[in-house]
Amino acid sequence: MNKILAIRLHAMAIRSLILLCMLFPINGALGQAPDWRNIRNGLIIPDESYSDQPYIVKTDDGAWLCILTTGAGREGQSGQYVAVTRSKDQGRSWSELIPLEPTDGPEASYAVLLKIPTGRIYAFYNHNTDNIREIKLDDPNFSPTGTIKRVDSQGYFVFRYSDDHGITWSPERYSIPVREFEIDRNNVYGGEIQFFWNVGKPFILDGAGYVSLHKVGGFGDGFFTSNEGVLLRSPDILTEKDPEKISWETLPEGDIGLRTPAGGGPISAEQSYSVLSDGSIYSVYRTIDGHPVFTYSRDGGYTWDIPKYLHYSNGRLVKHPRAANFAWRCENGKYIYWFHNHGGRFIREHPRRRTQGFQDRNPAWIMGGIEKEGPTGKIIEWTQPEILLYDDDPLIRMSYPDLVEDNGKYYITETQKDIARVHMVDEGLLEGLWNQIDNRQETVDGLAIEWDLGKVQFPLQKEGIQFDHFYDHDPGREDHGGLQIRSGFSFDIAFRLDDLIPGQILIDTRNEFGKGLQLFTTDEKTIRLSMCDGRTTSTWDCDKGMLEAGKDHYMSVIVDGGPKIIMFVIDGILCDGGDDRQFGWGRFNPYLHEVNGAAYWTMGKNLNGTITMLNVYTRALKVSEVLGNFNHHINR
Repeated sequence: MNKILAIRLHAMAIRSLILLCMLFPINGALGQAPDWRNIRNGLIIPDESYSDQPYIVKTDDGAWLCILTTGAGREGQSGQYVAVTRSKDQGRSWSELIPLEPTDGPEASYAVLLKIPTGRIYAFYNHNTDNIREIKLDDPNFSPTGTIKRVDSQGYFVFRYSDDHGITWSPERYSIPVREFEIDRNNVYGGEIQFFWNVGKPFILDGAGYVSLHKVGGFGDGFFTSNEGVLLRSPDILTEKDPEKISWETLPEGDIGLRTPAGGGPISAEQSYSVLSDGSIYSVYRTIDGHPVFTYSRDGGYTWDIPKYLHYSNGRLVKHPRAANFAWRCENGKYIYWFHNHGGRFIREHPRRRTQGFQDRNPAWIMGGIEKEGPTGKIIEWTQPEILLYDDDPLIRMSYPDLVEDNGKYYITETQKDIARVHMVDEGLLEGLWNQIDNRQETVDGLAIEWDLGKVQFPLQKEGIQFDHFYDHDPGREDHGGLQIRSGFSFDIAFRLDDLIPGQILIDTRNEFGKGLQLFTTDEKTIRLSMCDGRTTSTWDCDKGMLEAGKDHYMSVIVDGGPKIIMFVIDGILCDGGDDRQFGWGRFNPYLHEVNGAAYWTMGKNLNGTITMLNVYTRALKVSEVLGNFNHHINR
């Protein structure tokens, strides 16, 4: 049997087995429902070995058409090609892969789809038509040969089309002329060879079709050494049937594309575009500055506002590494934004920020966006984030998502470069985000303790509760092995500290053996959660600078046993690490059994101040829920 064919059949068999496990998860030994946020509970999209950019359009015959870059090797290796697959049942089953290019031809990579009103579907992608086998580096000393063998980010930007919902494709590919910019003229070939790729989905505005392109200045440390974004605009692609006659222009005007703000780094890539209700175009993109960048165009992409670092509606800057961060406009006119919620100066100031910025794409977070009136047109205000997807292995890097809406349901695709999946998203998570800013509702689901402590003397002992295990024996396993229960809990506590000296105990549930949890002040002027099962201890602090002596504070602590993450929310602000640390959220030990200690909980030991209320939930609350609790508390 042909070796490549054998590899493909073997890979397909393994993925079929995994798909069965995902459809019928064997985790019911203790009766818990599978966590939909765990990417391994998603539905697998077929590929060979490598799998990238699983992007979907809904066809006029009711199918999902997914395009992806795949191949028998790894990313960037020879044999990489573009293929499509169709699903008629929202991703539960898929057709065999339909290659758009030969699997043994020059590299074809990084494809996106545009469906026009006639039903025709265009697929745009990189193609190494000239079969160039190596590229010169910016710094010839970076490699012994002064070249790089990976050649999937140059060549020609091309398209094919389908008039039968993606089942068959045009026999010819067509090249799109891309206007030369300053970044091209400055590359090692003087623009004779242009470097580029694309992950941004096309869109339609005012009768024209737009396709994103990310120009590359060169190759070296961190692979791409400089980038900027442009748009390819076709005024007639929606009406011109002859692909040879479709016209194109490269935007913006001039010869400089979308870059970082003044003083920012050279990486400005993977622009994602959304069309607002007034016809403005919103773009957000990645950098190595520790923060993503956004800008607006009010004239169809010809000119753009001065780019700025992205911020929440409360003004805080959003943290993000060198990873895809996409925004989508939903059918209801609201927005979803995918990112990874860490970074800041810890990436910007890192000596190898070009490569360090690729790390830590797990978990994936989302924010909700709402249109508001701005000085020159509509703008998007972004909420504080929620965890969307995770993997138990913290080094897994999920990225390049897509959003699909179908019959009122929301689906997200993603890939970790080996397996691409589709996930149905809990609508409650999205509604909570979109309603977050105005939410004044107190959450009662899971509320097990509701203590009014405004008139009691401290220290105080009260009978506590028991929490579910995080990790326990799986009764379905004969080897007595473990099972992740994926439970969680949350605290809402209102308090005042007259000083910030260490050792003030807000909550202590530990027994005589040290088993249980503590919430106490530290010498860093923070509050720390410590959890111990008698074998293992896990701790995490709130951000520095969040506490103020003599001030009334409202703090929520979320312990989420799905991704094994601890989050602090203080006075309505989710801790993001600030300038003191890269991450505001922390992981706890995945083998921590449980944190049940003494029957009676101690509160207020060594306390210089007061505690006025404590609410305890037997589940991990959403960020939007604890913000609703906070708003309810301060508006009573």
